[in-house]
Amino acid sequence: MSHPVLPSWRDGQTRTLLLRFVDKVTTPGEYFLQPCDRVAVFDNDGTLWPEQPMPVQLHYLTERWRQMANADPALASRQPYASVLADDPSWIASVVREHYAGDDTRLPALADAVIATQRGMDTDAVANLMREFFRTAQHPILRRPYAACAYQPMLELLAYLREREFSTVIVSGGGRDFMRVIAAEVYGVRPEQVIGSTADASWSAAQQTVVYGNTIRVLDDGPEKPVQIWGRLGRHPVLACGNSNGDIEMLTYAAAAPNGLALLIHHDDDTRNDIPYDTGVERALAEAGRQEWLTVSVRKDWARLYPDAP
Repeated sequence: MSHPVLPSWRDGQTRTLLLRFVDKVTTPGEYFLQPCDRVAVFDNDGTLWPEQPMPVQLHYLTERWRQMANADPALASRQPYASVLADDPSWIASVVREHYAGDDTRLPALADAVIATQRGMDTDAVANLMREFFRTAQHPILRRPYAACAYQPMLELLAYLREREFSTVIVSGGGRDFMRVIAAEVYGVRPEQVIGSTADASWSAAQQTVVYGNTIRVLDDGPEKPVQIWGRLGRHPVLACGNSNGDIEMLTYAAAAPNGLALLIHHDDDTRNDIPYDTGVERALAEAGRQEWLTVSVRKDWARLYPDAP
């Protein structure tokens, strides 16, 4: 049954509790929040659009690493360039798995390669490279542009919250500047409402612009997410939505607010064009049960996954 509000969400407890929360904090009474206090934060990869079989930014980075290795053969024997040239994602995937398991031994090598894709370049030049990627790149399974791969139920939720005078903010472990070039087009989220991992940058008097430096300044994941939310917004979120272990602290932060709500997206549908997975979500699922967060089942709660084909 389709509804005028959140039409891609199926009838059930999840949709009912979500709408009840919004009504509760936007209706004058005991739980009412002023619009300035209605802050909703969302992870990006795996929450607003797919992160399987690889996060979108990783797709962008592999293309940049391929270009760099072809231009400089000396890179071909180093990781992650060797893996990219061999079309073997296992090294990169293993480093990411180790990070989520608390082992960052090999993370510096991956981080240095990320920085190398923009080191010394000005922000406009890098943004143009990212826009060109989005102009041509497609999701490898859905075979549609990434801009058309956002989850339809989440697009509806973002729009509905804004109708009810919420601020909708992206808070992701992905690169802030990478998301900024697409966030307004895909999600209706303005660039200044995007929080993410950031590289060191400085003012170049010679170029009269901002230029990227040599280090990752902030890795916006896990406990860093609440810190960045407070540092950027100066407000406590009352609604948070994530999908992985890296979102636990952000979800806890929102749930700890008076009448706060945490939503955990669980990818458990093997019947449609979404890859089910629990790896990297195990602790989040356990916390959702312990703290009574609202767990969103892709299989049970979402009647439709994606917008109409472009």
